Amino acid sequence: MSGIDTGQDILSYVALGDSFTEGMDDPYPDSGRTPHGRYRGWADRLAEHLAGQVPEVRYANLAVRGKLIGQIVRDQLPRAVELRPDLVTICAGGNDIIRPGADPDQVAEVFEGAVGRLRATGASVVVFTGFDTGFQPVMRHLRGRIATYNMHVRAVADRYDCTVADLWSMKMLHDHRAWSWDRLHLSQEGHRRLGLRVAEILGLQVEPGWDAPWPDEPPKDWRSARQEDLHWAREFLVPWIGRRLTGRSSGDGLEPKRPRLEPLR
Repeated sequence: MSGIDTGQDILSYVALGDSFTEGMDDPYPDSGRTPHGRYRGWADRLAEHLAGQVPEVRYANLAVRGKLIGQIVRDQLPRAVELRPDLVTICAGGNDIIRPGADPDQVAEVFEGAVGRLRATGASVVVFTGFDTGFQPVMRHLRGRIATYNMHVRAVADRYDCTVADLWSMKMLHDHRAWSWDRLHLSQEGHRRLGLRVAEILGLQVEPGWDAPWPDEPPKDWRSARQEDLHWAREFLVPWIGRRLTGRSSGDGLEPKRPRLEPLR
């Protein structure tokens, strides 16, 4: 599958996933930077690009931060199938893959089942490879596991005729400015660039520049870099490990930000 039909009067789009698709850490200007603030993110931005070329776009975003692939299949997939959209984006499995002892083969089996159900509705489906974490010292050890999962994602895309958004090859995401303070979610600029890239993959006419070089910046001294590492470990890494050990999730009790197909305004 390549491109999306923009010649129709109404196009419906549903996004499935976790925090990546919910839009953390790209808050709307009026939402504030709070744990329950409304985030924009690449999927909202993609819907906006679609709305620039289709008379009416109806958009639902069912993604909720922290969700594992089993939860996405249980809670989001049936709703997406019920809505029968023209376009679906699904990025799932990342939270599973980064957990200790995760088996990318098993995660991929669940992912394939979800994609098969979505394609059976007649929807065009976009899937995503995982990021290349080789540039992140703390996440570098996960690189092989993510690469294995990516091969499964590509195979699933081939079998079900899906479009692939290849995050692994997006070298511009190797810059720290593409990431928020927690080093796990994209920054506002990272989301903006990814929204452009997915729109481009779908054949939309959008402004160029998602892969533009980052502006030069002065090198950071060793002391400042270590202070940032310590702050990150204290404010993000330790709480994240705590949630993993206790079986809690950052998305517990949260509902999707756009649970219904509604015209984009």
